[in-house]
Amino acid sequence: MADANAALFATFLEDWMLRQRTYLRELRSAQQNRQELGDSDKRELINRVLCHYEQYYQEKSRIAQRDIFLVFSPPWFSSLERTFLWIAGFKPAKAFHLVNQAVRDLSDEQRHMLSQLSMATRMKEKELNDELAKTHESLANSPLIETARSRGRACLDRARQLRSRHTWEIVIEREEEGGVPSELQVTMESVVASADELRTNTALGVLQILRADQAVTFLADVAELQLKIRTKELLANDEEDEGMHVHALASS
Repeated sequence: MADANAALFATFLEDWMLRQRTYLRELRSAQQNRQELGDSDKRELINRVLCHYEQYYQEKSRIAQRDIFLVFSPPWFSSLERTFLWIAGFKPAKAFHLVNQAVRDLSDEQRHMLSQLSMATRMKEKELNDELAKTHESLANSPLIETARSRGRACLDRARQLRSRHTWEIVIEREEEGGVPSELQVTMESVVASADELRTNTALGVLQILRADQAVTFLADVAELQLKIRTKELLANDEEDEGMHVHALASS
């Protein structure tokens, strides 16, 4: 049923991205009208955007519980999107590159607090990298990443077929034959859950340091970059600058 899982999440992601575009328009509008909007209005918008991201992580968690390999090599992502993957999602420390690019009026105190948070985040990233490496080493006879990639490619082909027939009323069950060993499933689910928790806590930590208007700007730039990477809708006169920005993010 891995193909069905991939198909269902791909459809969810399409709808989620449509809502993401709507939120981007709201965030940009709030930026333009920041003098008229009070902090309470900005915080209300920020909270709605955070709930939107929470919905994404909840759905991704469900898919991970059904087939952990899918989130490690998601067939619903483009090759460009996959260059940003780190333990089934973006690398938490990328948030600091983005906030420094987006917010131009950070105070010295804010920069110090962001630096402290960045160091703590990178330490936790290393811990998770080490944990994942140990898991790989314990699976000498189980080439995890190649299996994930193979499964992802096969799922994408079958998911497209499912989508073309609009067969969405599917009861998802774990595969019994050729499925993921339960011990491996639990271990990898734990690593992904810890990585998602770090992603969430890092983003919340950044937002707590920023003023409401700065947080709106940060979230708007995050959403815009995500949509550009997803759709490749780069304006011709921005292609070179954006390409350098994307390359810097992917290599940071």
